[in-house]
Amino acid sequence: MAEERTDTKPVDGTESHDPDFPEAYLAFMRQGWRDTELPVAPRPEAPDHAKRRAALSAAFPGETLVIPTGGEKVRANDTEYRFRPGSDFVYLTGDHEPDSVLVLRPNGSGHDATLFMRPRSSRQTDEFFRSRHGELWVGRRPSLGEKSTELGLPTADLTGLEQALAELSPARTRVLRGFDPLVDAAVRPYDGARAEGQPARDRELAIAISEQKLVKDEWEIAQLQDAIDATVRGFEDVARVLPADRAVSERLLEGVFALRARHDGNDVGYGSIVGAGEHATILHWVRNHGVTRPGELLLMDMGVENRHLYTADVTRVLPVDGRFTSLQRQVYDVVYASQQAGIDAVKPGVKFKDVHLTCMRVLAEGLADLGLLPVGVDEAMDEKSTIYRRWTLHGFGHMLGIDVHDCANARKETYRDGALGEGYVLTVEPGLYFQPEDELVPEELRGIGIRIEDDVLVTPTGAVNLSAGLPRRADEVETWLAAQRAAGLRLPG
Repeated sequence: MAEERTDTKPVDGTESHDPDFPEAYLAFMRQGWRDTELPVAPRPEAPDHAKRRAALSAAFPGETLVIPTGGEKVRANDTEYRFRPGSDFVYLTGDHEPDSVLVLRPNGSGHDATLFMRPRSSRQTDEFFRSRHGELWVGRRPSLGEKSTELGLPTADLTGLEQALAELSPARTRVLRGFDPLVDAAVRPYDGARAEGQPARDRELAIAISEQKLVKDEWEIAQLQDAIDATVRGFEDVARVLPADRAVSERLLEGVFALRARHDGNDVGYGSIVGAGEHATILHWVRNHGVTRPGELLLMDMGVENRHLYTADVTRVLPVDGRFTSLQRQVYDVVYASQQAGIDAVKPGVKFKDVHLTCMRVLAEGLADLGLLPVGVDEAMDEKSTIYRRWTLHGFGHMLGIDVHDCANARKETYRDGALGEGYVLTVEPGLYFQPEDELVPEELRGIGIRIEDDVLVTPTGAVNLSAGLPRRADEVETWLAAQRAAGLRLPG
């Protein structure tokens, strides 16, 4: 039984609208609770996380590295968004709890890792029933020992973090900044030089993690395939509720896919783009308040984030009534040819930008065939011109992994200007977009937007399309859509 208290001071994590409780109630709540244990076991992927921590530590010998996950974000007033941990933190620990901080300290031959975390609610205080962190509010949290067993990582109470950070030498410490303001304030940046808004030394830590993430290990590739397979099922779900002969809201289709994402994974990996008709020409259309119409196209850019937070990123374009018109098919085939040329170009040692140029040349040639280029293809492709981009807008793709735009802190010379390596996973997603108000294209083209996107693994000899479970050729898309509609809706299970 917890020792009785006479004070009624607010408990950390309470809100201003929480009631004041009489002492009789407080005393009654502090007694009669049976302790429980979580049935935890070591995660099979824990050794993979340990290898990543060791590799990162080796890049900074003799230095302490501090990697926070961040906390819950306010959605409105006292409600929060569903917590999604920091990607770099998860990559190194596998932990999904908010507010935690990984500290890697040098030990002479390497680094000692400690995970500072918020432990379970103690029955020795009122936190377990009065705080928003309490277990009667959020459920049973793991103890320090349980979390250590699960992750294969030493743990410490989060209350000890402030003192631990205070003891660090700024000259021998690097912090992954921008995730936890308390950590940022506790460790003073050592150098005044700044790179992309961060102290240069800390920027080097962010770069090192991103560049380490470029090569996916076997476990990561399995997670990506899991996310992609769930995404394929989500596209099938959407196709089965897409009517051929009447309008339906973009948000209905978004919601159907989201159901699959929450059931088979953690969530959607990013805001789903469901663009019907001319909305398909808006690259990041996430309002999704339009409706489909027979005779028009539907562009859907969607991806499931799996339970280990690896995400797919796939785009398909469907003819709402089941058949592409001749003009729609002509544009679609140009984009398909561009994407296929890009996939065929992917292999170790090939420059990222050369895959881009391969895709773009096919698009430029297609634009010339449509009579849209005011100059020749070579002139349009010249780096001093690139006028073809009026109708393409974006690059051919990006790295993919635990973030939909993975490895974003990698240096330009190792990413955009670098060469592909075995184990890289990237998207290939060329597109053509003819805006409804573009007077430089024929009226019949205006409002057509087509992008085809797949997730590709770089192998020793070339590339494997991990999302090949969804058809890409125009005739195959039509056949697939008809088959899904014939099969009818099924609930995940």
